[in-house]
Amino acid sequence: MNVRDYVESNASGFITALKQWLAIPSISADPAHWPDVGRSAQWLANYLSETGFPAVELWEPNAVFAEWPAADPGAPKVLVYGHHDVQPAEPLDEWTSPPFEPAEVDGRILARGASDDKGQVLFHSLGIRACLAASGQTAPPVTIKLLVEGEEESGSVHFADLVRHNKQRLAADVIVITDTGMWAADVPSMCTGMRGLAEAEVHISGPTRDLHSGSFGGGVPNPLHAMASLLAGLHDADGRIAVPGFYDRVVELTGAERELLAKLPFDEKGWLADAGNSGAAYGEKGFTTLERIWARPTAEVNGMWGGHTGSGGKTIIPKQAHAKITFRLVADQEPREVVAAFREYVRANTPAGLEAVVESRGGVRPCRSPIDSPAVLAGRRAMRRAFDREVLFTKEGGSGPEADLDEIIGAPLVFIGTGLNADRIHAPNEHIDISRLLRGAEASAYLWEELAAISADLT
Repeated sequence: MNVRDYVESNASGFITALKQWLAIPSISADPAHWPDVGRSAQWLANYLSETGFPAVELWEPNAVFAEWPAADPGAPKVLVYGHHDVQPAEPLDEWTSPPFEPAEVDGRILARGASDDKGQVLFHSLGIRACLAASGQTAPPVTIKLLVEGEEESGSVHFADLVRHNKQRLAADVIVITDTGMWAADVPSMCTGMRGLAEAEVHISGPTRDLHSGSFGGGVPNPLHAMASLLAGLHDADGRIAVPGFYDRVVELTGAERELLAKLPFDEKGWLADAGNSGAAYGEKGFTTLERIWARPTAEVNGMWGGHTGSGGKTIIPKQAHAKITFRLVADQEPREVVAAFREYVRANTPAGLEAVVESRGGVRPCRSPIDSPAVLAGRRAMRRAFDREVLFTKEGGSGPEADLDEIIGAPLVFIGTGLNADRIHAPNEHIDISRLLRGAEASAYLWEELAAISADLT
């Protein structure tokens, strides 16, 4: 039996199992559901044992580790990452069916976590079985390790320490990320990078109390004026970020990457409509919209406040001004370096007589997969075999713990996912097409073969 036939003939049992898992409300951000996150981890551990994984363990907090060694001890080792926790389901009245009572509607599974990320995690179990059925072997052609965490939707706060503590157990030649998506159902694609994040909060203080603007206006510096000027100066006339040294470590897009991004059927007018009916595209000069949101760093003012914000007027010079800023980062930028450069920018642009303090809660490093790496090309071939068409490349603007895996394990990243933006992840009526989950299982099965075939390039 070939891979496709096996996947299709075992689809019903796979969907039944997925529905059981989706019924567990594993909402990691809500303390009331922490027991459910534990139940979700235990369900997955039991299921992977039944699938055939010789080693399955529960790691605190609520992570699942499983390993299926290859028959050849010299075969490549592949670590698959995903998560089993989910977002809160509110507002509940906007769901067409209860979020934790999975329903099949028009060939789709409707439930919280269907696409992000339980469906995409579980298709690997079907893919492994399909690979074995097609080869007639009892062990996969590469050693497969799964690490499925339970805190991704609440910031992966313990994830880096978990990976460091178990670094030897998690050692791998390739890391497969299954928490991303494709461009469209009929345009299969692979993510090749995710932006990082740095956060900062600025506080500018002047007088020890609010001042009467008639008595003191024009005679002392105004913290809100200073803040407005400082934030307005973050970008130059071409939309570039004016923080000195900000671009020093940025890895520029290659010509091949730009060419492949340009192949995507991007409808800017439709994209603007999805962006809250925004009136126009905007950003750094010399780059397309897709390049700006995927492969260029940004600085965004998320909030600014100070002085009188109630009804009516109040003629004062406020004693303080505040702002929240975030930077989306690209390879090889480091959040700490970006915050340090921003802190120096604030210091240099704060007028005499005012005091500025920049606070930061850290950040998330960006990650990148070169499109010509042997592992990425193997993943592309696997996706091509599953979808029977050319596979393009995308990037993603969001941030996750993938950079921690990259840094600690030290192996190339390969993104294999079949979700879509249209799946309504994080929103009411999250869903995923069953057909795409089955193609994901196929791609998974082919991936192990493709990686085994390039063993010399990986080990």
